[in-house]
Amino acid sequence: MLDNMPRGTITIEEMEMGMVRSLLKVVTDEDIEMFAQVSTDYNPVHMDDDYARDTIFEGRIAHGMLTAGLISAVIGEQLPGHGTVYMGQTLKFLAPVRPGDQVLTEVEVIGIDYAKRRVQLSTRCMVDGKKVLVGEATVLAPTGKFD
Repeated sequence: MLDNMPRGTITIEEMEMGMVRSLLKVVTDEDIEMFAQVSTDYNPVHMDDDYARDTIFEGRIAHGMLTAGLISAVIGEQLPGHGTVYMGQTLKFLAPVRPGDQVLTEVEVIGIDYAKRRVQLSTRCMVDGKKVLVGEATVLAPTGKFD
């Protein structure tokens, strides 16, 4: 896993429109197996090569929510980071992620309400420059001030 920024916190007072943070991760067979264990989603399109070859995907794919979890990692660890409260997320799955794919996940600030500490984020995951997942998140950002 490679991040473009150290983990920590960016407070609402430090937020700026257009700020971007990212995460680069190769999705492994082990990731898919662990996600199946945690989620209890053992759909054979994720777990069985023979089964998955005969689907529209023509091979095994990662769980969509495993890919979406990478967005959560950027939000919870980098932008805004520690102390962030996730309030909502939209997701649109555009293409599958396969075992061995390197996923670039980016989160960008597209709206800030300083008074309410609300931040709107554009979220996207890409494989080889192609968007595989897009959406928007709303978060309650941490503050450097005492309430």
